[in-house]
Amino acid sequence: MLTETAVKSAKPSGKIAKLSDSGGLQLWISPEGGKYWRLAYRFDGKQRVLALGTYPAVTLKEARNARDAAKRDLAAGRDPNQQKKLDRLEAHAAAIHTFDALTAEFLAKKRREGKAETTLGKLDWLLGLATPVLGPRPIAVITAPEVLAVLRQVETRGRLETASRLRAVIGEVFRYAIATGRAEDDPTFALRGALTTPTTKHRAAIVEPVPFGALLRTIDTYEGTPEVLAALQLLALTFVRPGELRNAAWSEFDLEFGLWIIPAGRMKMKRTHRVPLAPQAVAILKRLQCITGRGALLFPSIRSPDRCMSENTINSALRRLGYGKDEMTGHGFRAAASSLLNECGKWNADAIEAQLAHVENNSIRRAYARADFWEERVAMMAFWGDRLDAMRRGAEVIALRA
Repeated sequence: MLTETAVKSAKPSGKIAKLSDSGGLQLWISPEGGKYWRLAYRFDGKQRVLALGTYPAVTLKEARNARDAAKRDLAAGRDPNQQKKLDRLEAHAAAIHTFDALTAEFLAKKRREGKAETTLGKLDWLLGLATPVLGPRPIAVITAPEVLAVLRQVETRGRLETASRLRAVIGEVFRYAIATGRAEDDPTFALRGALTTPTTKHRAAIVEPVPFGALLRTIDTYEGTPEVLAALQLLALTFVRPGELRNAAWSEFDLEFGLWIIPAGRMKMKRTHRVPLAPQAVAILKRLQCITGRGALLFPSIRSPDRCMSENTINSALRRLGYGKDEMTGHGFRAAASSLLNECGKWNADAIEAQLAHVENNSIRRAYARADFWEERVAMMAFWGDRLDAMRRGAEVIALRA
């Protein structure tokens, strides 16, 4: 049996000297004075040698621990040399399969799937809240408490909704890692219920006929650029999402037939969406065409004709007209149309949902809505244009019997 003193005092000779400990552990001393731990063992009927490191970087006690681990491999039918190579490969894989690396792959996958740049930007921003802490860590060893610590940093700043969304997106990255063999479990599942549940906040909207009519009259007095005025009026008439309107291209419109076809790539649900245009909407578009029709976009940015107007432009215009963020937003036109059209009782609720481009969750029910209620939607949008005119006037003309 070797001692630490004997190992330390061992001197080189003219050839490799071998000092034995126990269980096959040896200290090899080179003629140059280097001291190397080696384990002599037999596997599959052949004599083999396993390198266990050098002295003094590896002490006698550590060499014995490495010998015992190798013996456990042998008892389990594994060649310690092969196991050492596998461990090295796994350590290398863990080093390159970091949370940062998987995040980059995940975002590239979303881009190949055709996700909108706005969506990709939001995902990148959310994951950027986690990468300073989790980024360099091998994804396979990240634990639930580590993820929770990141989420708590966001939560303690009062951003409850952001923390909840971040947990969901981190979970997507882990599930992608599991599917591609880089992780075995998703620690975010263990965090369900660990975060403070955010209070749902609905976007501000005016949904009563009289105040909505007042809003329409106020919009008509807007003294900013005609493009922004047209955008506000068209949001009321079409009730599409503000981003779908801001990014609209002239190539998507057929003004002769009163039709706007929004391509799937620009839709939230990634399905092509048809918008019947009321005569009032066509008239606004024809006036706008005289202003921006030479370019590709209906609402180009003042800085570049190749980019659309800012996402803040519409809400800023509403603020200039005197409507606070707790009263009305660009997205609020959708809530107003949904509420007022449903309340009038003239239209199928599914037709209204189809015009709002809400995807039916029930796949069977969705399959039966073959034409997406197109004929009814055409009539409904014409009715809506007239309904806005009536609300703008402040009263509706009712035909009385003689």
